Amino acid sequence: MSAGQFSHQAEIEVMRKPQDQQLIGESPAFLEVLEHVSRVAPLNRPVLVIGERGTGKELIAARIHFLSGRWDYPFVKMNCAALAESLLETELFGHEAGSFTGAAKRRLGRFELANQGSLFLDELSSTSSGVQEKILRVIEYGEFERVGGSETIRTNVRIIGATNEDLPGLADDGKFRADLLDRLAFDVITLPPLRERPGDIMTLASHFAVKMAGELGKDVFNGFSEMARKELSNYNWPGNVRELKNVVELAVYTCQDYNEPIVEIVFDPFESPWRPGPVSNTDNTDSPVLPNEPYDFKQVIQDEEMRRIKSAMEYCRFNQKKTAEFLGMTYHQLRGYLRKYELTEENQ
Repeated sequence: MSAGQFSHQAEIEVMRKPQDQQLIGESPAFLEVLEHVSRVAPLNRPVLVIGERGTGKELIAARIHFLSGRWDYPFVKMNCAALAESLLETELFGHEAGSFTGAAKRRLGRFELANQGSLFLDELSSTSSGVQEKILRVIEYGEFERVGGSETIRTNVRIIGATNEDLPGLADDGKFRADLLDRLAFDVITLPPLRERPGDIMTLASHFAVKMAGELGKDVFNGFSEMARKELSNYNWPGNVRELKNVVELAVYTCQDYNEPIVEIVFDPFESPWRPGPVSNTDNTDSPVLPNEPYDFKQVIQDEEMRRIKSAMEYCRFNQKKTAEFLGMTYHQLRGYLRKYELTEENQ
């Protein structure tokens, strides 16, 4: 067996195994998705999994495969956005020796490697019309040709597609083949974003924290402080479960005292008072607009100070130490301003 053949075989063997990551949650929206997966998994039909980034589309695809009759055959994955069109075509359908410069030997594509199993096509919306036409042919007839070849290859593959795009809208705009969409959309599973699963946030956070503590060799995880729990629960999570995992792992990693609950949550690791800002094309600043009549200068300055301090507090998620650094003052100076303008917690 050649090195290239061994690499392919090892890849498929790994893909036979169930996912290490678990699908965790008890919210009604999430449980409805799991029930939907259980209904469609046994059917030998294509499925589309739609959802924002980080919602777990690949995990849902894996669950569909391992709950189906194909569970003992390969579960092969392909990120369609990761390669240029010519390389993607080769990866999906394979190529014959000599079909292009550098093609010294035949290479099997993902459709052949997934025979009798499932093929997960992530970022499906990024594929070209030519690749979409070939995928459609596989769905309709179960056959294709390798790049540079004339032999018709038969395969029996269940396709599970995924995207975070509006495929019907793309089809209406002529950017995605409507006939392929019709065949892929035998059933569509749309995943709820994490912000619609508020009851699952702390369950997931605790799961990720315990795992990270174990990786760091810590015997005990002492949970989150009340403020940390509030911050995690109130955040909008644009990156969904993937972002939550990253934030929690960073919080566990940076925790100074493992005998105490986690206090500090960093949502943006790039956040810093010295973070480079956008390059300005001009050194000129707009002149302030003055009122047309006399005004209380001292009150205007105080109002502006309060506005800027409140904005900085919100930006720094009410972490006073970070807010002081952000405003270029000491912690005690900031506390003085907070007391002066009655912005401390006891005055709110």
